[in-house]
This record gives sequence, structure tokens and C-alpha cells, in this order.
Amino acid sequence: MRALAIAVALLMLCIGSARADGLNVKDELAQAHLAGQGSYRWFGIKLYEAYLWREQDVAAEALLDGSFVLELVYARALQGEKIAASSIDEIRKLNLGSPAQHGAWLSLMRQVFPDVQAGTRLSGVYQAGQGVRFYRDGVLLKAINDADFARAFFSIWLDERTSAPRLRRQLLGQAS
Repeated sequence: MRALAIAVALLMLCIGSARADGLNVKDELAQAHLAGQGSYRWFGIKLYEAYLWREQDVAAEALLDGSFVLELVYARALQGEKIAASSIDEIRKLNLGSPAQHGAWLSLMRQVFPDVQAGTRLSGVYQAGQGVRFYRDGVLLKAINDADFARAFFSIWLDERTSAPRLRRQLLGQAS
């Protein structure tokens, strides 16, 4: 669960409006709709607030077949290295990808994920079959054209087997 908490330190939001500084969710999704939001806590300590934006007419079951934006607003400082390591731990727990992919993905995440402070907003724009774009406070960090990585990464929060099922339900707009 701690691994997800730190891993979750990867994407950020636009509270109330559909804007996360330079990243405008409405530019990414034609009919942006805030599907849900929730806090992630580790032993009672709030690590971040998560927001999931999706197309208005996309069902939760089909989420990984389309496009969406996951945003995390951090409540405390975390090192990018720990975010990367926790993310790959969660992907392994879900049994997604091969050992070779895990090594490549970890290396990639170490390059991309910055250290964060309270208030830092990390956003991930998922595009099924294509990849992901990561933003920090609305500024593009990197576009990754690896559909397998993108699906595995966002499964940390959205897979039914996630280590944070309550947060998953909140993000999907289901009862918690």
C-alpha cells in the first residue's frame, strides 16, 4: 500500500475548473468530465489528492480503451526516485509486463519523475494504444510512446486488483 502511495505521486489536477496550470484538460479531452476524486493516505498521512478526467460518454469499464487524464496534487515532498521505484513495484504486483519491460520502464520513470513538494501537480494523459504524456504543474515532462507501459502504469490506480481499491472506486465515481 505504501508503494502505491508513493507511486501515486505522479499526476495532478485542476480542482473545480478543467485547468492544471499550462495543461488544459479540455484541450486533451473533447468532452472532459471529472469522473471522480479522492485522497490517498498512508498510515493516516495524506500523500496526495487524485483526480480522474474522462470523456463524458465513456463507461468506467472501457476507460483503458480510450483517453483520460489522471492528476495528482501532492500533499508532501517525495523523491522522484521513490515514485519510480514504488510505481514499478505496483506494476509487478499486478503481474503486468515482463521482467525486461520492468527494467526498461523503471529506467524510463527514473528519468521522467521529478522530486515533488506539497502542492506539486503531476498529470498523466493516457491515450489507448499510443502511450502517455506526463506534465509537472502544466509543463510537459515527456511523451512516452509505449502503449504497454501506459496501460500498466495507469493500472496502478484503475485495475480491479489495485492496492488502493477505495481510491479506485472514488476515481471511477462509484460509492466508496
